[in-house]
Amino acid sequence: MHIGSAHLAAFSRRFATLQLARPPRHLPLHIPSPRIPAFTARLPRVSSAAYTSSHFLRTSLNTPSPMDQNGERSKRKQPPTPSNERPMKQMKPETDTHGRNGTYAPSSPELPEDGAEDGASPHLDSTLEDPPPSHVVGAVHDTAEWQRTIETVVRNVVSIHFCQTCAFDTDPAVSSEATGFVVDAEKGYILTNRHVVGAGPFIGYCIFDNHEECDVYPVYRDPVHDFGILRFDPKAIKYMPLSSLELRPDLAKVGVEIRVVGNDAGEKLSILSGVISRLDRNAPEYGEGYSDFNTNYIQAAAAASGGSSGSPVVNKDGYAVALQAGGRADGAATDYFLPLDRPLRALELIRNEQEVLRGTIQTQWILKPFDECRRLGLSADTEKAIRTKFPKETGMLVAEVVLPKGPASSKVEEGDLLIKVNGDIVTQFVRLDAILDDSVGKKVSLVIQRAGEDINVDLDVEDLHAITPDRFVSVSGGSFHDLSYQQARLYAISLKDAGVYVCEAAGSFRFADGYTAGWLVQEVDNQPTPNLAKFIEVLRKVPDRKRVVVVYKHLRDLHTANTSITTIDRHWHANMRIAKRNDKTGLWDFSTLAEAVPAVPPISRRAKFITMESSAYPDAVDIVRSFVRVHVSMPVKLDGFPKANKQGYGLVVDAEQGLVLVSRALIPYDLCDISLIIADSIFVDAKVVFMHPLQNYAIVKYDTSLVNAPVKTPKFSTEFIKKGQETIFFGLNQNFRPVVAKTVVTDITTVAIPASAITPRYRATNFDAITVDTNQASHSACGVLIAQDGTVQALWLSYLGERASHSGKDVEYHLGLATPMILPVLKEIQKGRKPKLRILNVEFQTVQMSQARVMGVSEEWIEKTEHHDPERHQLFMVRKVDSGHEGGMQEGDVLLTLNGNLITRAPDLDIMYNHDYLDAVVMRKRQELTLKVPTVPTEDLETDRVVMFCGATLHRPHQAVRQQISKIHSDVYISSRARGSPACMYSLSPTNFLTHVNNIPTPDLDTFLEEVKKIKDNEYFRLKVMTFDNVPWVATMKKNEHYFPTIEYVKDSSEPLGWKKTIHECDESGVREDVPPEEMDVGGPGENEPDLANNDEL
Repeated sequence: MHIGSAHLAAFSRRFATLQLARPPRHLPLHIPSPRIPAFTARLPRVSSAAYTSSHFLRTSLNTPSPMDQNGERSKRKQPPTPSNERPMKQMKPETDTHGRNGTYAPSSPELPEDGAEDGASPHLDSTLEDPPPSHVVGAVHDTAEWQRTIETVVRNVVSIHFCQTCAFDTDPAVSSEATGFVVDAEKGYILTNRHVVGAGPFIGYCIFDNHEECDVYPVYRDPVHDFGILRFDPKAIKYMPLSSLELRPDLAKVGVEIRVVGNDAGEKLSILSGVISRLDRNAPEYGEGYSDFNTNYIQAAAAASGGSSGSPVVNKDGYAVALQAGGRADGAATDYFLPLDRPLRALELIRNEQEVLRGTIQTQWILKPFDECRRLGLSADTEKAIRTKFPKETGMLVAEVVLPKGPASSKVEEGDLLIKVNGDIVTQFVRLDAILDDSVGKKVSLVIQRAGEDINVDLDVEDLHAITPDRFVSVSGGSFHDLSYQQARLYAISLKDAGVYVCEAAGSFRFADGYTAGWLVQEVDNQPTPNLAKFIEVLRKVPDRKRVVVVYKHLRDLHTANTSITTIDRHWHANMRIAKRNDKTGLWDFSTLAEAVPAVPPISRRAKFITMESSAYPDAVDIVRSFVRVHVSMPVKLDGFPKANKQGYGLVVDAEQGLVLVSRALIPYDLCDISLIIADSIFVDAKVVFMHPLQNYAIVKYDTSLVNAPVKTPKFSTEFIKKGQETIFFGLNQNFRPVVAKTVVTDITTVAIPASAITPRYRATNFDAITVDTNQASHSACGVLIAQDGTVQALWLSYLGERASHSGKDVEYHLGLATPMILPVLKEIQKGRKPKLRILNVEFQTVQMSQARVMGVSEEWIEKTEHHDPERHQLFMVRKVDSGHEGGMQEGDVLLTLNGNLITRAPDLDIMYNHDYLDAVVMRKRQELTLKVPTVPTEDLETDRVVMFCGATLHRPHQAVRQQISKIHSDVYISSRARGSPACMYSLSPTNFLTHVNNIPTPDLDTFLEEVKKIKDNEYFRLKVMTFDNVPWVATMKKNEHYFPTIEYVKDSSEPLGWKKTIHECDESGVREDVPPEEMDVGGPGENEPDLANNDEL
């Protein structure tokens, strides 16, 4: 029989109405402990939704989704690479109807029913000259001629698996799959899309038709057009003769039958058929990400989907006539191909080891038909001349965007018709591109027509590569580069003196609005930063921990200049570093620009608190002098905590010693920076002194010599507040303003904050929560319940709860904690001793007398309970025993006494804090037993060691994991992973355990580090992985020390930051950053919702 099912159902219904992330609400009056949903298996690759579009354009990078439609993870694992399996079920986008073909997103990962591969492996007697063709997926009933062509083509097509390792320009960090094809077998060149190669750092490998694999490196990515070239080592392909596809842009004609051969919908190889219907389509717009422009696109009916980016579009003779790039995602069988004129030119230049010059006048042109051109002022004589010379032309080039302060600014206007360039009539993009590319550093003469009048203009042709960023600077956790032509064109703004572009808004530069990119920083510390060089000059002089004023805008709202105060972090992120693209190696080389400037010693400052003279409770509201504002910045995401920055309020509990009590919803662990603002005036740093394992509070300490303000030590009640008692609620609301209300205690009940099934993180358990009858309490994350004479009766704290599956938002609860619960700990700290508490490693839930009687509790014990606690006739049942808890109580036990004391309320459990063992009397399966129950030391529960390996953050399973799981498989637990990292690429997911490296057991971090140090850079190794739901699997992954070095943090009180950093492995010219990227997946869809930053917006 299930105990308390009715209560639990009521709990679920009640909680469903309270799942508010902003604003959070306080708990309902009665909350039995919920049954935790079954935790789920490892996530497949999770990557940023890189290319959403207001123009409904389908993307084409193969990026599986981690969640099903209900937001819950599948219990079964997904194969690390779905290439060899049946295609997974797809969830059609509800809004986007166009996109770059390449992002394949199944809605729910499934395993094949029989585990067999669709394609047969080559026979042992097959020769190199005649390897068997792969099984063709999705092909139509082709003629023998087409079959011969396809068999030849597929040998040249490769599946590309890649990571864009960090956010840069228009591209977020991402792990995905796409397609490419060999265009030079001798030198090893592969043609694919620019949005695959990306603008920033790239790592990847390709798989050929016979399943041979080799690494690929970027050689060229076009600044504008959607093509890029990768390089591979032809000698690495040993079992298949290499050949290449010839590029024939001249054969792309209307009516030509074509095939798209590529990695479509997660398949290693699919062939889709179509017919070219248009050659003069304008380039599709992909919204705010990367978009091609100043080129025409080819349109055909082929209906390619995820993963087909970079696929060759071939004709019946086997020539590549176009490059697959985008299409509609609304079910329409329409695809868009890039013409091969410019890729062919770039390839020839690269073959000859020549520079690929690209020219620009910073103007976007679009094709408009003659009827629209006439409405724009095209004269009849000009139209006649053009139609006579080019009888098949149906339109002209029209200026769409002219960048301010560019070469064409003030000379060319939007709506101008392009007639001639250097004396020749030009109506096509290919001819215009050719002229500009051959005229870099020179002048061109244009004839444009405006309102029927011909205008002659001479323009300077600039180097397009010069206005395309090839470097970025990392400082204080953020990444910055000059504004790119791509972004400037999209928003029609000048490239000159626009400000430095924030490609990754993190660390000190995570602004409060929550956007992770798109900011333009225009001033720092009251000095202008019009470009990257000036930004470097300003930032390299700013001392560590200095608070500076930052003025910035977002590209989406250039009308509004935002002003914030931020603290410059040069301790966790000590060095200012620059990364430069190296097209010879295909890597980005990192070097140090400047070391940290030491922090300026703080000085004492004075301030006064506000007064609330109009209040009817003057002694009570004087508590305002005990509240301080708290900012917390966490450079590394640990313990499943979803935020990198938090802010709220804390209560000063000892003004003389500078002790402040803060909710653990703000300070989940002590690898962090804590800044206090006293009296809304004085900044002062603080350090963690104590973190309570159960009751949701931490105590921090600040230097009182730096504060000259009348901070007040409250008077705390030693008596428990009672249900029905009148009290005064004093809190700080969402606007950080004090609110006061006379109220009544409505309930005091034992609760456990619901566990987060998706991401285990700290939660309060086994405590008595207080609720009150005022709406102010539901809108206040911090406060007190206080008597009229100023005696604090209870603390009002914010409790981090579960993540709502339907919205991906984190639920917070606001509840009261009686002051007698904190006094024993506080007194120990005031004496200069750190409390060393011991706890029972179990979670309790209450049972009423009716339930206890059914479970075998005798009438004698029921009578004792009723007599002992007339207000609450209840006992405690063990709901969950933490993993690793040996001996003692079991799940389902009803607890009667501890050391002879009847236990009916949560405070009665405090007897456990000072005992190694407890004598317990329990009712187990209708039998009364006396047990000697061990307690566990709480200092072992907090994370004190962290290892970053291949983008995964590893540490011992924290307490929340042990509370939710029945068995700890290893002390190597994945807490989070960096986007665009090998961990993401090879499907290592948060909540996974790593049990073996190359078949060697790794029960702890020591053995894990020992084994991974034996692995060479860029070498494959095997990992045995166990999911949270006990599903084992084996991952093979490749080590990358250039972008993802192995870094270890160990808690060390002798270090200035309290943590010692060790770099175990790192490429000499690679990233040597002190902490990993802030954009980390911690599991689930809501891990990157906007944070309130460590910034004060003015």
